[in-house]
Amino acid sequence: MKLTIDRSAFLKALAHTQGVVERRNTIPILSNVLLRAEQGHLTLIASDMEIELVETIPADVALAGATTAPAGMLYDIVRKLPDGAEVELEYVTGKEQLSIRAGRSNFKLGCLPVDDFPQMVGADLNCQFSLDSKSLVHLIDSTRFAMSTEETRYYLNGIYLHSASSGATPLLRAVATDGHRLARTEIPLPAGGEALPGVIIPRKSVGEIRKLLDEGEQDVVLAFSATKARISIGNTILTTKLIDGKFPDYERVIPAGNDKIMQANRKALADAVDRVATIASEKTRIVKLSLRDGTLRLTANSPDALGTADEEIEVSYDTTDLDIGFNSRYLYEIIQQVDSDTVQVKLADSGSPTIISAANDSSALFVLMPMRV
Repeated sequence: MKLTIDRSAFLKALAHTQGVVERRNTIPILSNVLLRAEQGHLTLIASDMEIELVETIPADVALAGATTAPAGMLYDIVRKLPDGAEVELEYVTGKEQLSIRAGRSNFKLGCLPVDDFPQMVGADLNCQFSLDSKSLVHLIDSTRFAMSTEETRYYLNGIYLHSASSGATPLLRAVATDGHRLARTEIPLPAGGEALPGVIIPRKSVGEIRKLLDEGEQDVVLAFSATKARISIGNTILTTKLIDGKFPDYERVIPAGNDKIMQANRKALADAVDRVATIASEKTRIVKLSLRDGTLRLTANSPDALGTADEEIEVSYDTTDLDIGFNSRYLYEIIQQVDSDTVQVKLADSGSPTIISAANDSSALFVLMPMRV
C-alpha cells in the first residue's frame, strides 16, 4: 500500500475514529484503525465491536492495499504535522510497519494483520429515512442529558427513538430518562419512518453521532433494524448495535393532573437557580422553590459551610402557595433545554412529578421528580 493524502482531510477522519477506538483495550486489534487504499480514495474503519465507523476520503493512491495501525498514535502524529502538509503512507507486506512521511518527518508504526480486524455483520435495515442535521441535533440535545449512567438498568443507558402520534399527526419521538428526570422531544415523522421499531441507541453511540453532526448542515440518512442502526452523514457511516432491552412505558410517568402553573423568564430562572445552587450542599444539591402570588423564592443551604443563599424573581403564578425542592443541577439542565424565552412549570404538590416545557410549545417536554426539603 502506498498513497499520498492531504494532512487536514486525514486528520479530520482520524479525529472521528478516536471516540470509537478504546485506547486501553484487552484486545490489541481494537486499538487500531483499518486503512484500506483503493483507486482514488482511502477508507478508514474503527470498531469497538459495538460501534463501527467507516469514513472515505480522497487520496492519491499509487499502490492499493490495506493494513491496520494504532489509531491514537497515528492521530497524534498527523495532528503534530504542519498545516498544509502532504502525508505519504507506505506499507510493505511482510515488514508489518506503516511508514508515515511528511517533509523531513519520518515515522514508523507497528501494524497488526487486517484479517484480525473485526467486521460488523450486516443486518436487514428495513426502515430508512432522511432527516436534516438540525432536527437530529435537536432530538439528541434535548434528551441525552437525561440518559442514565447506571449499568444495572442498562435499558435506560441511551435514547429511545420511535414513531408515535398526536391525534392524527405522525411523530418521530426521542425519550431519555434516568429515573429522576425524563426528557421527551418530538418532530414530524419523516417519510419512511412509519416502519421504525422502538429502538434504544446506546449512550456512547449517541455521543459519537452528535460529534459527527458538528461538521456542518447536511441531510442525514438513518436506517434501522431491530438490532442495529446505521447513520450516514456525508462520507461517514456509523453503524451501531442497539440496546437489547425494553424501554419502560414512559407515558405513565408523565402526570396529567398538574393544575398549578408557573411561567417565568427562562434566562432569569436559569440564572437564579445557578447562583443559588452555588451554596447548595454538595451531597444533595437541593434548591427549594417557594411559590407565592407573583413571586418565586429560591433558597439553598450548606450545612458544611454553614451558609445559605436565597433569591427572588417575578413570575406568573396566582394559585395556591407551594414549596417544593429539586436537584439544582437537574433543574438547571432542563431549563437550559427549553427553546423559548418563557418557561412553563406545571406542578401538583410538593411530592409529585413536575412538568417543564416552553410556554407555548409542548413538543419538548421534561418531567422532574421532586426532593424532600
